[in-house]
Amino acid sequence: MSEFSEIEEMYLKTIFEAHAESPGEIVKTTKLADLMGVSPASVTEMIQRLALREMITHIPYRGCRLTTDGFQLAARIKRREGLLEVLLRDVIGFNGDVKGVACKMEHAVGIELEETLDRLLGYPETTISGERIPSIERDFVTVGVGTLLPIRSLPEGSSAIVEMIVANDVDSFTIKNSGISLGASLSVSRGNLISDDLEIKLSDSISQKILARITSMGD
Repeated sequence: MSEFSEIEEMYLKTIFEAHAESPGEIVKTTKLADLMGVSPASVTEMIQRLALREMITHIPYRGCRLTTDGFQLAARIKRREGLLEVLLRDVIGFNGDVKGVACKMEHAVGIELEETLDRLLGYPETTISGERIPSIERDFVTVGVGTLLPIRSLPEGSSAIVEMIVANDVDSFTIKNSGISLGASLSVSRGNLISDDLEIKLSDSISQKILARITSMGD
């Protein structure tokens, strides 16, 4: 869990998003107030608080910029939001306000859970809306025997056992007809997924919902 409050994290993420639109420019106090839906006076107070914590650089009467530490933390918060969006829609199949729910959940995600989600989702590069997921300070764990991954992310030459399938009735029917079930043995050869000597063809979205643990790696 972050040592920063939810509202502090929201400010940092919003400043990060504003930076992404106009890299290198100062984020004006008035613009930040509009984005946060609060008064300029409230923004100024928060800017001063975050400046004391060395997360941002305050430029009086103009606005602020993220410091290096602030930029890295904001990138992690933004990444958590993106990972949760992918988890909610592509794995769980949630059809509600994905972005809104992810925004609320992101503040409860610590570094260890973030890294686990990142690995389980196959290190996605974009959110469900096509936004780039920040890779700053991303911990790409070396994949090896014992690693649990979506089958779409299994490395070339590896073998694995299916341990989890998270899918709705329609997708479950498609998965069953493909010949994949819990405990099934899989291997990856020349980019193709093989089970019982048969090539498995599933969409990326469905393959994201099937998790398998690597049992051996190719030479």
